[in-house]
Formats: sequence, C-alpha cells, structure tokens
Amino acid sequence: MSVLVPAKDEAENLPLFLELCAAAFRGRPERYEVIVVDDGSVDGSWALLESLKAKHPFLRAVRHRARRGIADALRTGFLNAHSDILVFYPADLQFKPEDIPRLVAPILAGESDMVTGYKQGKYEKAFVSRIYNWLSRALFDVRVRDLNNVKAYRREIMEQQPSRPDWHRYMIVLAAQQGFTVSEIPVPLYPRHAGKSKFGISRIPIGVLDMLSVWFELRFGQKPLLAFGMLGAALFAAGFIAGVVALYMLFTAHVGVRSVWTVIQTCLIVGSIFFSTGLLGEQIAVQRAELRELRRRLDEGAQPPAE
Repeated sequence: MSVLVPAKDEAENLPLFLELCAAAFRGRPERYEVIVVDDGSVDGSWALLESLKAKHPFLRAVRHRARRGIADALRTGFLNAHSDILVFYPADLQFKPEDIPRLVAPILAGESDMVTGYKQGKYEKAFVSRIYNWLSRALFDVRVRDLNNVKAYRREIMEQQPSRPDWHRYMIVLAAQQGFTVSEIPVPLYPRHAGKSKFGISRIPIGVLDMLSVWFELRFGQKPLLAFGMLGAALFAAGFIAGVVALYMLFTAHVGVRSVWTVIQTCLIVGSIFFSTGLLGEQIAVQRAELRELRRRLDEGAQPPAE
C-alpha cells in the first residue's frame, strides 16, 4: 500500500506519525510505503524527513518548493507511488495510522474500489462539515456520510481524476460517477497533536464554488450546449414571442412601451450570447474527449508500476 501524506509545516507531528505508522505496519502481511509530500514547508520539515529516512525504511519524501495545495500533493504522491492501492492520510495525527489497515481491507477483499472514513468524535467546524456533506449528497446522490475524509482507493481512480485545485474533496463523487464502488467505515477522530489547521472560514465560499463547478462538470461537461444552448434558446424564444406580441399591440391598438422593447432586445442579445457560448463549449468538449482518449491509449501502452 502507498500511503500518501501531504504535509505543510508538520515538523512537530511527523516523527510521532511515522512511529505510529511503523507500529501499525509491523507484523502485517501487506507491504507499505509512506510517501510524505512536503508542500512548501518553512518549519524544517524537509530536513527532518531526510533524517528520518534512515530510521524508517518505508519512508519516501518528495518536496514542493512552494505550497501547491493538497490536490497537487496527492498527485505528486501518486506519481511517485509503486502500489496499486493508495491511501490518503493527513500528518496532523487527528487520524491514527492504526486505522489504515481497516481502510484498505475491503479493497483487498474485492468488496470495494474506494473506502472512505467517517469521523467518530467531536471536532471543529462540525456544523460546516454537516452542511457541506448534506449539500453534496443532495447534488450528487452519493450516499456516504463524509465525503472529505481519509480514504483508500485503487490506483486507476487517481489516474482518472482531473488535475484541478481542491477537487480532491470530490474524489468520491467523481469515482462513483465513473462506476467505481464506494463504501465507508467509522474512523476515530482525535485532537490535533501539534500545530494548527491550515484551513479557515475563508475556505467556505471556495468550497461552495468548487461544488458547483464539479456539479456542472458532471451534469454538462460532456454536452455544454445542453446548458447554455437551452438557456439561450429559451431567452431568444421569449424575446422573439414578446416582440411579435408587442408589434401586434403597436399596429392594432397603437400602444407601445419603450421598456418592453428594451427587455425584448436584452433577451434576444443575451440569448444569442448563451447559445454561442454553448457552441463554443461543444468545441472545447470535443478537444477534451480527444485528449482523454489519447491519455487512455498512453496508459494502456505504459508499463505497470514497479513492485
């Protein structure tokens, strides 16, 4: 198993985290590697990781010289991983490595393609998390209790994930949409061992916009004309019908209102713009489909990762 650990300024947590990993993996039949991605840390995390390699043979360290976010850190870890099963685990010790074997067990047994944990215990931002998960379930119809948590998943799931900032939160949604099976297990949540959270209240609007972006991608990403074209056609039709009625009233009852003509012109112009945007989106969708097909063929011709 390849445990992918994004770490930003976690020097106080990493030694204990790796000690707990060693204890969790000791005596188990599976082979583990832990890939810690130093995401632009400024607290000496990289030097610490270099020194810990001698003590923990399963440790591999990769470095981002500047902060690039969790999604990029997971992508970097994936590109450096040797296993067909990946595990996303944070370094802050709010989740203990002893639960990693439980996460991967359903995948090893062939019961699931992805396993996510749902938090057991009190934690900050619980109300925000409940709202986020409720909205996600309503929009995407994925029946898991916690979409953004520790998780284990097959390598091919990561291969098909779009490389977009912060979209790691919707890995479950995207995997389910592609036909992968998803299950969940309870995972205890503990207080942060040291340091402080990197996410504040300012992440809420970003999360909402990302959610809408993912929803649009899944609903209309393959056929953008369905969204823009239908909306444009509706506005254009409304403006055209209103114009015909307004002309009829003008010539029969000699009644005309300038504001009505302004609305008609706006509907016609905006409707035309929406429809044109849909046509342009269709051309982009064709290019994306061709790129996906090229990537699939390259992946099929690539050699499997080394053991």
